[in-house]
Amino acid sequence: MSAALPPRIGLGTSVQGPRPEPVRRAVLRAIEAGYRHIDTAAHYATEEPIGEAAAEAVRAGTIASRADLYITSKLWCADAHPDRVLPALRQTLRNLQMEYLDLYLIHWPVTMKAGRYTAPFTAEDFEPFDMRGVWAAMEECHRLGLARAIGVCNFSCKKLETLLSLATVPPAVNQVEVNPLWQQKKLREFCREKGVQICAYMPLGAKGTHWGSDSVMDTGVLHDIAKAKGKSVAQVCLRWVYEQGDCLIVKSFDEGRMRENLDIVDWELTEEERQRISKIPQRKTNQARRFVSDHGPYKSLEDLWDGEI
Repeated sequence: MSAALPPRIGLGTSVQGPRPEPVRRAVLRAIEAGYRHIDTAAHYATEEPIGEAAAEAVRAGTIASRADLYITSKLWCADAHPDRVLPALRQTLRNLQMEYLDLYLIHWPVTMKAGRYTAPFTAEDFEPFDMRGVWAAMEECHRLGLARAIGVCNFSCKKLETLLSLATVPPAVNQVEVNPLWQQKKLREFCREKGVQICAYMPLGAKGTHWGSDSVMDTGVLHDIAKAKGKSVAQVCLRWVYEQGDCLIVKSFDEGRMRENLDIVDWELTEEERQRISKIPQRKTNQARRFVSDHGPYKSLEDLWDGEI
């Protein structure tokens, strides 16, 4: 394990289009509400407002120092080249106005040509992913103290197995889609066995985004359980993820919902409710079709996810 694991509940900051001021305000409100884990990525273009909010929270006395926060960011595919990893992290740190990240993740097991930061992507943009070389560069970031922990996102069991076979510093975290409609039982068992912490993104299905779906929040079983418990559907989803032992990244910029999403710790689901959730038909939402191309390294979704879809 490369360092301390993240707090169990984190604030997600993936937004559609640049929105620096709403992000800055939301992160400041989240810190005031008690969030200490903030999740970002170079690709989200939210690092700068997060850094501003963190500095503001220190000035206001909401937190004593930067050390009170756990900041995660991610290496974008266009920088997933061995010689571009360290410069990309240094740029992330400049954006955040911070000296280190608590956790630095490879965003996807995908490499694009340098400079390809915004969609749409074409077949010519993709290059083979040099897992060994990129991970060695991530380990250098860790060795230099610029990333206190390192990990990955969207890695299948097979890709994790390969990475673990060549890593000197094993990944601390695998951040993947997890919710009651995509429960990741096989991957969770594998990660538990290997000492890799799962961190759940899209725990509510990312309703209202182009990468998400309404299906999680519209699931009848979850509505029934929420009604019986006097909780919201979101709280039932988040509590279910929490009970799996996963960290979770939940995004809401509404202050009331931010606080509601933290209120999942001092109650639990019954065994019968867990059984009902376990029987929900499974369907992955964020399939990442944009990384699949007849002329690229991944020619099908089966290739990208190693059949775990």
